[in-house]
Amino acid sequence: MLKQPRLRSIDAPPPKPHAPPCEPGVVAASVYAHGQLVTDITIEQAGEWAAKDGHVVWIGLHEPSRDLLERVAGQLKLHPLAIEDAIKARQPPKVEQYDDAFFVVARTAQMEHEQIAFGETHIFVGKGYVVSVRHGASTSYTVVRSRCEASPNWFAEGEDYILYAILDFIVDNYRPVIDRIQSDVDNLEEEVLRRSHLGRMDGLYRLRRELLKLKRAVGPMVDVCKRLEHADLIALDAPLKPLFRDILDHVNRAEEDIDQLLQILAFVFEASMMAGQAQQTEIARRLTAWAAILAVPTAIAGIYGMNFEHMPELKWQYGYYGVLGVIACVCGFLYYRFKRVGWL
Repeated sequence: MLKQPRLRSIDAPPPKPHAPPCEPGVVAASVYAHGQLVTDITIEQAGEWAAKDGHVVWIGLHEPSRDLLERVAGQLKLHPLAIEDAIKARQPPKVEQYDDAFFVVARTAQMEHEQIAFGETHIFVGKGYVVSVRHGASTSYTVVRSRCEASPNWFAEGEDYILYAILDFIVDNYRPVIDRIQSDVDNLEEEVLRRSHLGRMDGLYRLRRELLKLKRAVGPMVDVCKRLEHADLIALDAPLKPLFRDILDHVNRAEEDIDQLLQILAFVFEASMMAGQAQQTEIARRLTAWAAILAVPTAIAGIYGMNFEHMPELKWQYGYYGVLGVIACVCGFLYYRFKRVGWL
C-alpha cells in the first residue's frame, strides 16, 4: 500500500536557507539530492548539476523574459517548441512529450477584486530537472517547495514528485474559487426566490460567465491528469501513479461542482423568469380591475355629459346625489368582487 507523505524526521538535517533570486524572473533555483537541499544555484550552473546522477535541479520562474527562458533551455536542453509555448503564455492545458522529457500546461485560478483571475503554469520535466514557469494570476510555489522539503522520503522520488506537488497545489486552489462562486450563487438564488432581485439579472449573467471560464480552465485538466496517470503514455515512477490519480479525483470533483452550479444558475434564471411573468400578470390584473371600476363613473358621466335638452332626471332635485350614489354602489361592489378573487 502506498504510504502517505511524512514530515521530516527529527534526525534529518534541516535544509539550507535559500539564497534570494539574483535576477528578475527567477523565483528560486536549487539542487536537491535524496530529498535534501544541496545548494542554490544560478541559471548557468543548472546544466552541470542536472547531469549529476541522483541530483534534481528545480527552477521556479515568474513571467520570465525570452532571453531568460532561452538561457534555461540552453542549460537543460529544453525543446524549442515547448519554449515557444511557454513564451506565448496562451496555451490550453495539455501534456506533450519530447523524447525522454515532457511539457505540462495547467491553468490557475484565484479570486481578485470579486472576480476570477486566470493564469498559466508551464512545467518542464526531464531527467535531473524541473522548471516551473508562472504567468498571470497564480500563487507562488514557494509553499510547494517548502512542503516538498518537509517530506524528504517522498521528495527523494525526484522530478515526478515535484510535478505531482505542483499540480496538486494548482488543483487544490480551485476549491476556494468554487466555494466563493457557490456562496454568490446561493445568495442570488435566495434573492430571486424572495422576488427581491427580479430587475437585476446582471449578477446572474456575471456568475454564469465566470463559471464557464472556470470550466474551460478546469475541464482540460482532466485529460492532463489522465495522461499522467497512464504509464503507457508518460514514463513516471509507478509508486507515484496513485498520487496523480488523486489529483484526477480532485479535478473531477471540481468539474462536477462547476456543472452543478451551472445547473443551479439555470434553475435560478428559470425561476426568475417565471417570477417576473407572474409579477407582470399580477400587475395586469390590478390594472384591469381598476380600469373596470373606473369605467363605471366614466360611462355615467359621459352619458349625462351629452348636451340633450330632454333627458331623464335632469330636472330632478336630487338627481346629482342619486347619480353619485349609484356610482359609489357599483364601484364598491366591483371593488369587493375583485378583492375577493385576488385581483386587488
